[in-house]
Amino acid sequence: MCGIVGYVGARPCEEILLQGLEKLEYRGYDSAGISLLDGGGAVESVHAVGNLANLRAAIDGAANGTGALAPAAIGIAHTRWATHGRVTEENAHPHDDSSGKVHIVLNGIVENHAELRKRLSADGQKFTSETDAEVVAHLIAHHYDGDLAAATRAAYAELRGHYAFVAMHADEPDRLLGARKECPLVAGVGEGETFLASAIPAFLADTRVAVPIENGELVEIEAGGVRITDTDGNPVERAAEEVTWDAEAAEKGGYETYMLKEIHEQADAVAETITDRLPGTDGVDLSDVDLDDEFLRGVRRIVIVACGTSYHAGLVGRYAIEEWARVPVEMDIASEYRYRNPVVGSGDLVIGITQSGETADTLAAMRLAREAGAKVLAVTNIMGSQATRDSDAALYTRAGLEIGVAATKTFLAQVAAMYLLGLRIAQLRDALPPARIEELVAELKALPSKIDDTLAAVETPVRAIAEKHAQREFFLYLGRHIGLPTALEGALKLKEISYIPTDAYAAGEMKHGPIALLDESTPVVCVATDSPVLEKILSNVEEVRARGADTIAIATEGSERPAEVADSTIYVAASDWILQPILAVLPLQLLAYDIARARDLNVDQPRNLAKTVTVE
Repeated sequence: MCGIVGYVGARPCEEILLQGLEKLEYRGYDSAGISLLDGGGAVESVHAVGNLANLRAAIDGAANGTGALAPAAIGIAHTRWATHGRVTEENAHPHDDSSGKVHIVLNGIVENHAELRKRLSADGQKFTSETDAEVVAHLIAHHYDGDLAAATRAAYAELRGHYAFVAMHADEPDRLLGARKECPLVAGVGEGETFLASAIPAFLADTRVAVPIENGELVEIEAGGVRITDTDGNPVERAAEEVTWDAEAAEKGGYETYMLKEIHEQADAVAETITDRLPGTDGVDLSDVDLDDEFLRGVRRIVIVACGTSYHAGLVGRYAIEEWARVPVEMDIASEYRYRNPVVGSGDLVIGITQSGETADTLAAMRLAREAGAKVLAVTNIMGSQATRDSDAALYTRAGLEIGVAATKTFLAQVAAMYLLGLRIAQLRDALPPARIEELVAELKALPSKIDDTLAAVETPVRAIAEKHAQREFFLYLGRHIGLPTALEGALKLKEISYIPTDAYAAGEMKHGPIALLDESTPVVCVATDSPVLEKILSNVEEVRARGADTIAIATEGSERPAEVADSTIYVAASDWILQPILAVLPLQLLAYDIARARDLNVDQPRNLAKTVTVE
């Protein structure tokens, strides 16, 4: 996700801002930029594609080789993780208005950017980028009448989406304005200087005094301090907090590990992936994906190829696409598909799912399918990755950088992307009635808040179960239908980071062999969320329990039957049954995490594993 740094003080701030961006590199980015306002009211702005070394080189060029721009004690800087618009200098932040006086940096998505852009263009504003963020600069300029705080408040009232932004005006060289709607923003208070940033690491080297900005608040910073208001301009009192973390802990946002931090970032990852693609109530907008609607409307068959966690995301996608769009879907492990002689060609859509966009087996499978005449779609988290070059189109997940080797937020973002694709194809093929599409759109939009609610609700019961079973030598996971991919993913997480042997099965296969593994020492995790096969899976739970195994059910809130047949039950928020995997996997991620921590293992860097598998 994008990184924001702003500064107001007495020191020249170019290097302060650049060093702040360096502390946010862990968030991931593809371009960067900086805007500095000098004492004479002139703004210098520099952008670069690529890493911060490229930005420093661009600054050196703009400064005629001196390595520094004109001294300025106020400025804003940004690292961009592209969502709207290509990775270009023009699309890098900061963005300004037509006069060049208003400069902004933004993290997140402005949902109603298209209608705002149209209106502002009609008023004479000239846009220079493809981004949704640029409308914020023009909107603030539109409302500006000598008071940046009032203009920011008026602009905020017109914006829809989830975002945080910081604005600077050339006529007010002593202040910055910020606003937060769901995306993070925090102020740092030093001696005669103040910071605004996406995260504390950006200013930790300069001050350990932080003031958190809450959702729905605006903040004004000057060298002398921080002023917070609500959206009506009413003052909000909030005490500063002393940050006691070290630098590494700060990058983890106060969490003990990157994996735990990333588990708690999953609501944001899903929101980033779906929000602007669900602009209304009646369907999905995938105009950012370069696949022809006529092709999708007439697609003959879909084949999904992937590895590991991405394979499990593909399995969820298969159930959703077949259920909603009534298109036949095949699922294949990429490392097997590439060595088959698959029957594939014109009229087929082959989807390669790869978080990094560099997974060797998935890339090979995609190339094979494309050479055979199939259309190939990459589902990936990384713009400009090899998968985007080896495909006809790309559907980007927007999870941000994931440092933990065991995938968490990237998995949820992949599943969310597959839901969007499935629902879009269903729309185009008239496979679902409009009322059902509206129902599913509403349920998808509700997922981010339900993710946060579920994480908060399951934390304590999951930890208790983990403490009870941390030293077990084998776990079995069971699921049916849409619950099977969740079971597979839960089992993979446990073996990845705790090194405990696990197996995951379709529950209907129990009597075909796996039941022989069970005794009183075996914990069996059963995905028993609401679905058309709930009674079937509960019957399997009773079979397992009759053999003495300790059964743990993952159930939907409000469902009474799972608790009647399982030894332990963990409830996740209610949602449409086919969307339940996004919520049901959360306690399984935490179970694996808590067991691994109880065994004193390094969850961020499990042995023998790499984040990206770029070789066979």
